[in-house]
Parts: sequence; C-alpha cells; structure tokens
Amino acid sequence: MDRLPSFLDKRIFGLIPEIGEIGKLTEEELMSYESSLKHKRDAESVFNSAKKSGEALGHAKGLAEGKAKGLAEGERKKALETAKAFKEMGLPIADIAKGTGLSVEEVEKL
Repeated sequence: MDRLPSFLDKRIFGLIPEIGEIGKLTEEELMSYESSLKHKRDAESVFNSAKKSGEALGHAKGLAEGKAKGLAEGERKKALETAKAFKEMGLPIADIAKGTGLSVEEVEKL
C-alpha cells in the first residue's frame, strides 16, 4: 500500500507512517523529538494568543473610532440645524457662525 485510499480520513490515517517512524527512535531522539514538538506547540499557542489579542484590540479601536466619528457627525448636524433656525429668525450671519462654530460660507449656504 503506497498511498492511502481516498475514503480514509487523511487527518487520522495519514499519521500512521509518522507513528511508525517515531517508534524507531532511540530514547534520546524521542526526548529531542518531544521537546521540539512542545516548542512548536508553544510557539503556535503564543501566536494564536497574540492574534486573538490583536483582533480584540482592533475591534475596540474600531468601535472607539466609530463612536467618535458618529458623535462628531451628530454635533455637526445639530450645529447646521441651529444655524438654519437662527438664519430663519433673521440673526446676523457672522453671529450665527460664531455661535455655532460653522464658517460664514456654511451659514450662507443654508
């Protein structure tokens, strides 16, 4: 049998040749192999933890940026509404701009 039949699960049955090779190792080689395997698993664990931490940090940062952007848009919308109401009341454009933080040009366009 040179290759595995397609109906066998390669994740399981693909390990059989490796298991046979491990069985031939001396005690010193086996310890070295296990140490190497532990090192590999530790490195994968550190990588996965860092990845999860980075994803969580990125998510939190995205939420904070989205919230700040939303608040800024809301403040601008409120300033435009206020300026429009003041303009309809006949207040001077310069005073409206000063009171709302908008530019004179923005108030004139309303």
